[in-house]
Amino acid sequence: MSAYKPGRYAAIDIGTVTCRMLVADVDAAGAITPLAKEYAICNLGEGVDATNHLKPEAMDRVCAALDRYQAVLRDLTPEDGEIIVTTMATSAARDAENGAEFIERLALRGLELAIIPGTEEATLSFQGAASDFPGQTIIVADIGGGSTEIAYGTAGHGPSILHSFDIGCRRVTERFFRSDPPSPTELDAARAWIRETWGPYFDSWIAGGMAPDQLVCVAGTATTTVSVRDEMEMYDSARVHLSPVTGDELGAVFQKLDVPLEARRHVVGLDPGRAPVIVAGMVILQELLRAAETWHFTASESDILKGIILKAAKE
Repeated sequence: MSAYKPGRYAAIDIGTVTCRMLVADVDAAGAITPLAKEYAICNLGEGVDATNHLKPEAMDRVCAALDRYQAVLRDLTPEDGEIIVTTMATSAARDAENGAEFIERLALRGLELAIIPGTEEATLSFQGAASDFPGQTIIVADIGGGSTEIAYGTAGHGPSILHSFDIGCRRVTERFFRSDPPSPTELDAARAWIRETWGPYFDSWIAGGMAPDQLVCVAGTATTTVSVRDEMEMYDSARVHLSPVTGDELGAVFQKLDVPLEARRHVVGLDPGRAPVIVAGMVILQELLRAAETWHFTASESDILKGIILKAAKE
């Protein structure tokens, strides 16, 4: 009996900043053949940190993206088969008191939305990334708009430590940054809050002997770091995937992005839609390297989308 059910699957990940979809075929061994990957910056989490509510216009932006994605799904549906679609939402939807309204809006589109806890998000990100590091002990960090998920374990055996921190690039931007670009005082306040929030956890993990072979970072902040460092006029996922980044390179990218918003939008390698929150993302990533006591990370394109598909195929 195979470990995975062969077929065509789609994973939709609705995050605080982005809404993404991966469509892929899965074979009996769990090998994934991507067919389509879609991406849109929708900023579902706009204002959620302060109000605990999803704005109607933010939900509208997500629904418009999903309407486009469903057209892609119709084109890829086999004549004699189906696409098994899994739709998940993360930090912004978790925090919002009107999450049920969002679930209902997606139900009207035929999409069953699961708002997942942070630990499940961390597990799925680990499963998505781990296949590229067989036998290695890794930390997988997923820096999102509203939260950062940390998963630690040995590839092939699953994570043994999971934690979700309410530290994300949109949350930090809205909570701390008022100047353009953020002032040194605002940056220092954000860094102090991040260290205070996750410092005790990392200190205890490191004291307990958590020494990974690799720090693997997934999602937009990490992949953007590579794209900006390499000045990619056109984003190239093949070049980004498994690219190592040193702390010095990360610092150079931070300096390049620590400019007024309008200038930041024109930095080569940066999606202009990510410009309002990318400085906070760089701060979080720098503080992550500090907390994990390493000065380099590996960027990975294999993330929660792959994890969602593997989970669906296994179930």
